[in-house]
Amino acid sequence: MKNKKWSKGKGAISLVITLVVMAVLIFGAAIGYGEDKVCSAEKIKLGLDLAGGVSITYQVEGDQTPTDEEMADTVYKLQKRVSVYSTEAVAYREGTNRITVEIPGVSDANAVLSELGKPGSLEFQTADGTVILTGSDIQEATAKTQQDELKNKEYVVALKFTADGTSKFATATSENVGKTLPIVYDGEVICNPTVNQAITDGEAVITGMESYERAEALATSIRTGALKLNLKELRSNVVGAKLGTEAIATSLRAALIGLILVIIFMIAIYRVPGFASGLALVFYVALVLVVLNLYEITLTLPGIAGIILSIGMAVDANVIIFARIKEELTSGRTVDGAIDTGFSKALSAIVDGNVTTLIAAVVLGLRGTGSVKGFAQTLAIGVIISMFTALVVTRIILKALYALGLNSVGLYGVNKERKTVDFLSKRKIFFGISIAAICAGFIFMAVNSSGGGDSLNFSMEFKGGTSTNVTFNEDYSIADIDSKVVPKIEAITGDGNVETQKVAGTKEIVIKTRELTQEERETMKQTLVKDFSVDESLITTESISSTISSEMKTDAIVAVILATICMLIYIIIRFRDVRFAFSAVLALLHDVLVVLAFYAISRTSVGGTFIACMLTIVGYSINATIVIFDRIREKLREGSRLELKELVNESITQTLSRSIYTSITTFITIAVLFILGVTSIREFALPLMVGIICGAYSSVCVTGALWFVFKKIGKKKIKE
Repeated sequence: MKNKKWSKGKGAISLVITLVVMAVLIFGAAIGYGEDKVCSAEKIKLGLDLAGGVSITYQVEGDQTPTDEEMADTVYKLQKRVSVYSTEAVAYREGTNRITVEIPGVSDANAVLSELGKPGSLEFQTADGTVILTGSDIQEATAKTQQDELKNKEYVVALKFTADGTSKFATATSENVGKTLPIVYDGEVICNPTVNQAITDGEAVITGMESYERAEALATSIRTGALKLNLKELRSNVVGAKLGTEAIATSLRAALIGLILVIIFMIAIYRVPGFASGLALVFYVALVLVVLNLYEITLTLPGIAGIILSIGMAVDANVIIFARIKEELTSGRTVDGAIDTGFSKALSAIVDGNVTTLIAAVVLGLRGTGSVKGFAQTLAIGVIISMFTALVVTRIILKALYALGLNSVGLYGVNKERKTVDFLSKRKIFFGISIAAICAGFIFMAVNSSGGGDSLNFSMEFKGGTSTNVTFNEDYSIADIDSKVVPKIEAITGDGNVETQKVAGTKEIVIKTRELTQEERETMKQTLVKDFSVDESLITTESISSTISSEMKTDAIVAVILATICMLIYIIIRFRDVRFAFSAVLALLHDVLVVLAFYAISRTSVGGTFIACMLTIVGYSINATIVIFDRIREKLREGSRLELKELVNESITQTLSRSIYTSITTFITIAVLFILGVTSIREFALPLMVGIICGAYSSVCVTGALWFVFKKIGKKKIKE
């Protein structure tokens, strides 16, 4: 069906409506509406690393010395419980018998304590108070949505019991049909379900929840009710941002500068389409900020990584479209026809790339915890909005500008004749470079660990560390601490991964570092006394456990594996060739291992941002690969008479500008963040920059070659 040309009137109206909607979004994001400033960016929930929150320390009751296993189990269950307040809440061990939980975006410790309550026991009882099960008999408790007998949606909590619990519950339900079995937490009935029938298969559903949030809260209480230790509150504080105000301010400046530079770059390369993409990009950013506000997403540094990746994908979609438009103009089409055909031909690559990334985001969001879940949420939101702005907003603006008289071919550009580059003839060299880089990483990790050290420079989030509480004579702000105190601490530790938090309403500062030796602790203490006149008696130190527990690491690994499998299945279905899927996954693994090698060789700190960095690279890598595979698939469908080697080379060459330009625009954003950022931000940005370069290299030099090699297997007649 042929698209009709837009009249000047339609173009003007469409452009005005788009600009008005954009203005409304920008005003909402920048200022907000009403007295409560609804939709404003300042109302977005920020994580503990960006805005601070509540820190509560519990201590094991009694004189007992808990085992490491008991402490680890309790930390994990508390982590699950506080995740109800925020996906970015953390729980970690402090000393031998203390556990600290930190909940972002909260300013009232007393309110949290009253809601969180005292971690204690959970029991299933009969109506007259006899205990029939405890929390340890429950294997899983999950909030779900299902349909009732009338096909209406209802919120439930699905329970799965252990083998012992299954037997107990079967007996209890058989003897109490028609009666209630109160669920008691810390002596208080939190739910009073009625037994409808005997349940003997070890699975049950609690119905009657008024909302999903209520179901999730109940499920969390049931999951974490069986703590092996009795805890009492030791102290609670309202603390400032881990990364400090300077980190936030520089990140915002970097984001703005990066956005402006990307828009300038797009206009310089693509002219009118570049201007249209610039407006659409501003539309995108404003809409993302509004959505983050409306859905009350907690934004942290890993979350920002997800947004950065989605911005790169938003630009990438436009680059794919504009490259197609140029191809159509080169073939002799009119500008209007080239615009319509360009969007049409770019659709499959954009959809496949974004859907593949979205699948990963959904799986990570469902299976991941903490920073993984936060990354997944912002990435999913960003991907959906980026597809909308690229395929709808950019198209409307571009069609409107054409209708208003910007219709000269020179304003859109045509492709210069480009000779096909023979990438495949150099594939052995490319494979050799990749293998050498990956092997170098493993060699350095082995060397690093040979002397009794760690293969990677693990930070306190992975390895634990030292927490130092200091009460200064002056009421320093976090900005003062960042500029005056932190550099001296970094000089002692030799590590840029230093976190500081200010206890609200006091002169007390919490300084977290890697694990310090006794000599380093003493040096730090003397430095604080000498340089800041701190009373030595007001300096206390305590060893703290990693905030990323072994269970959280396992959750993250399982989530990534499942996401990779789901992406592989999608690619097989869409491309109908398992070789595309395996090539994409191998290229993805290649990028991750090369960046891991960079961490090992450079000794860049491996902390909480490491997970976000790796996940960003996974999303970026798979999207870049899909674009080239889409072009190969298109040529195969068209029945190209080219030899297979020439077909692959031509596909890579035709998408080369996209690979370069997308890498440049994404690199610009991260590079500005690196240049302007504080130490902790730089340690996040630098590996990302390496990942972007690696992703561009693998998509151009490795992925097509891998597919070609797999295609050759068993196909002896393929000519080179």
